[in-house]
Amino acid sequence: MRKIVLDTETTGLSPRDGHRIIEIAAIELDGRKVSRRHFHHYLDPEREVDEDAARVHGFTWDMLRGRAKFADIAGSFLEFIEGAELMAHNAPFDMGFINHELNLLGLPPLQNPVMDTLKIAREMHPGKKNSLDTLCSRYEIDNQHRTLHGALLDTELLAEVYLAMTRGQESLLDEEVKPEVRQSVTLDNTAIRPKLRVLQPSEAELAAHAQQLADIDKASKGNCLWKRLDTQQAEGTA
Repeated sequence: MRKIVLDTETTGLSPRDGHRIIEIAAIELDGRKVSRRHFHHYLDPEREVDEDAARVHGFTWDMLRGRAKFADIAGSFLEFIEGAELMAHNAPFDMGFINHELNLLGLPPLQNPVMDTLKIAREMHPGKKNSLDTLCSRYEIDNQHRTLHGALLDTELLAEVYLAMTRGQESLLDEEVKPEVRQSVTLDNTAIRPKLRVLQPSEAELAAHAQQLADIDKASKGNCLWKRLDTQQAEGTA
């Protein structure tokens, strides 16, 4: 399924208070890369922008008057995201606004599957901050040019964050594993692995290990569990 990263900027915090979208952006992922296919528009919200919101994204209604309205771009937006899985940071916020705009036009809400990257980040990094800026810093993604929020810039950054967050999951199967082994993945996401090569310790390493256990045993007054296990294994193989 195609994946599309999207973001919106709005006149305020909630569509229930009559707030509208002022910017919408969507970028298509091409496998593990950000493609050049994107959708982006600034919109006339047909109402004032709250001061708090303007401080976040930098836009006022006067700056947006005369731009296209959501009704003008709704058809092309729906065409762009058709059949795709949508991805957004704090997805309920963006989905709420998009569905509100669609409702104003008498259109049904989106039926696309939606992935919330904020929820994923919280599961991966519990108890830590997981804002887009924080994730960029955590995954070493350059966001120094992000002085204000902007839907197009934020989708580009979020796409890079998502690819960084999921890089380990995408590479669970080694690139050098043969195709027939790669196809052996089961429903529980396990796979048949090539036989591991076991390296035997050298005589010097065995001597160093024995000395380490002796030192621990002496310091613990004969209570070194590993030394006991080694002794039992040696007696068992004698």
